Amino acid sequence: MSFALSSAGTSVLASIPSPEISFIQLGPLRVYFYALCIIAGIVVAVLLTNHRLTKRGAEPWVVIDIALLAVPLAIVGARIFHVLTHLGFYFYEGSNPWNPFQPGSVWAIWEGGIAIYGALLGGAVGAWLGCRWTGIRFWSFADALAPGILLAQAIGRFGNWFNQELFGLPTDLPWGLEIDSDNAAFPPGLPADTLFHPTFLYEVIWNTAGVLVLLWAGRRLRMQWGRLFGLYLVWYSAGRIVWESIRIDPSDIYLGLRTNVWAAIFGVVVGLAIIIVQRRRHPGTEPSPYVPGREWKGRGTVQFQDTNDFVDLSEPPANEVAESDATSTAAKK
Repeated sequence: MSFALSSAGTSVLASIPSPEISFIQLGPLRVYFYALCIIAGIVVAVLLTNHRLTKRGAEPWVVIDIALLAVPLAIVGARIFHVLTHLGFYFYEGSNPWNPFQPGSVWAIWEGGIAIYGALLGGAVGAWLGCRWTGIRFWSFADALAPGILLAQAIGRFGNWFNQELFGLPTDLPWGLEIDSDNAAFPPGLPADTLFHPTFLYEVIWNTAGVLVLLWAGRRLRMQWGRLFGLYLVWYSAGRIVWESIRIDPSDIYLGLRTNVWAAIFGVVVGLAIIIVQRRRHPGTEPSPYVPGREWKGRGTVQFQDTNDFVDLSEPPANEVAESDATSTAAKK
């Protein structure tokens, strides 16, 4: 990330410039960097989750089977949650929110506007269905996913930087974010050279630090049975309460707090509840990432999709090899 110097009176402040473009045009196709950031986050989360599940003894790339259900439902849930908490953005006199070809429609997810808590709700439903399909314990998958989803969120926040959106209050700090004065999100009445808190960067730093904390806690504290995912909810939501409180983009307000602040508070409560309840219910370690009776047979086996039979391709035990050689020798005599 580059930093620009801007002068204000006699002082010189370093500031963070916003990108001049938010998409690239490939013929008739317009590719938004926001979407690329989201896709990159999903890919990284899948790779890290696969690595963690495989180390636990799960079949390599079983995460793909779960992701086929979890990712689409997460995106749908994220968009629905955003629209429901920002109804004024889409439903007003003269609007046509249901027309997918009109800018600002409820379908225009490429313009920005997804909510992580909606993604968690939709993704949880998809993950639960995927775990039922594959035989993976739901909480085992959630724990394996926790660091990856936090890293994905850190990557996804760069999409807000490209879109010049979701920034914070004006600031004169050295790391203030530059926003184009003709940007629709630029607050009216402020000087064109006003800098703003780079809330996207705050979340990137907080989430990245959280990934390290989760990896450490999972290894050293052996947080299983969903407790690591509970820690993820607490960590992310605690930071979100702070960053959300200094953002100035429009949001519905309830009892003096923004909608997403309430969602983050709820996230902290749910995360703590998961940690406490699961620790009492499951004081020991998980015996397997699979539910009983659905265990993967391991390397050297092939499972046919249309039957429950397995073909063993592994080498026979040493004693069987010895008996076979002895029988063969006796037959030759």
